[in-house]
Amino acid sequence: MTLPKRNLHTSPKSGISPTYIPPKSVLIVNKHRTKPVVEAIESLLSYLREKHPDVRIFHEDRPDRPDGTEIWRPGTDAERVDLIVTLGGDGTILHAASLFKVGAVPPVLSFSMGTLGFLLPFHIDDFGKAIETAFEGKATVLHRMRLICTFQNKDGHTMNDVRQEWQVMNEVALHRGASPHLNTIDVFVDGQHLTEAVSDGIIVSTPTGSTAYSLSAGGPIVHPSLSALVLTPICPRSLSFRPLVFPSSSSITLRLSERSRAEAGLSMDGQVSHVLSPGESITLRASLYPVPCINRSSIVEPDDSRRGSEGAGPGKEDDWVRDINNLLQYNATFRSKALLRHSRT
Repeated sequence: MTLPKRNLHTSPKSGISPTYIPPKSVLIVNKHRTKPVVEAIESLLSYLREKHPDVRIFHEDRPDRPDGTEIWRPGTDAERVDLIVTLGGDGTILHAASLFKVGAVPPVLSFSMGTLGFLLPFHIDDFGKAIETAFEGKATVLHRMRLICTFQNKDGHTMNDVRQEWQVMNEVALHRGASPHLNTIDVFVDGQHLTEAVSDGIIVSTPTGSTAYSLSAGGPIVHPSLSALVLTPICPRSLSFRPLVFPSSSSITLRLSERSRAEAGLSMDGQVSHVLSPGESITLRASLYPVPCINRSSIVEPDDSRRGSEGAGPGKEDDWVRDINNLLQYNATFRSKALLRHSRT
């Protein structure tokens, strides 16, 4: 879809206004400041100050905050941000999304800093063209679904000793952690008991997260434009327990059985967040606020031959198909051009 003609900070329910307003504020989120990252940020800041001098540039309150940027802190009283620019890998984008736990997430323009990943549409060398496309309102976005997570105690009441809501972009994994014992997990879908799973754990992922931990555990690959929840067991004792895909309207509850012999660890987007005791549970459902990621194909001109056959016309949301082929070598044979292109010489 095309960015709404008002500004880049939109909610899923926002309408389209006939007058386009360019971004007035940009939040830069970057990974650890290695020399390439420092150089990239300096070039990016110089470009924004020259081309868009009226734009406010924010950065997290960190010791490595670049000179000349304003401090930005997440929360309900946070300064308004119209555009997020990330420099790093997929983890940097996940971190940027995690800064907006309440309400809408601004569009994310992500630049790769040499790390392979499914969420990195642009190479840093293309930052000028990509930024101008976004500021001119020509960019298209793919709304990547997020999950809202709530915790319940043994009585089914919301737990007060943990954050009442978390929003994750990739997945939630309930796992045995350092325990030598398998977990016994009761799985409920819309309040109905689905199964009692004895396994190393269970993953609930978004379509975006289907190519992360879930894929390694044998889960399906799901296109990120779909709205779905993917339930993937981790090394289940029962060979009949296969991955399942549910509509985004579903609510999935994972309850650590009272019969489990140990606590279970809980990780969200790869970060350890909590430990569930037997009888406690976590409930997951689709968030009203996905993450709008700007597409790589937004800046490719019809006659742009730099990428050869991998090019695409403006507005064609084919980035995911290209990434599946390039990063996973999906269904590639040993004689395929994709493998030959990446072979050693």
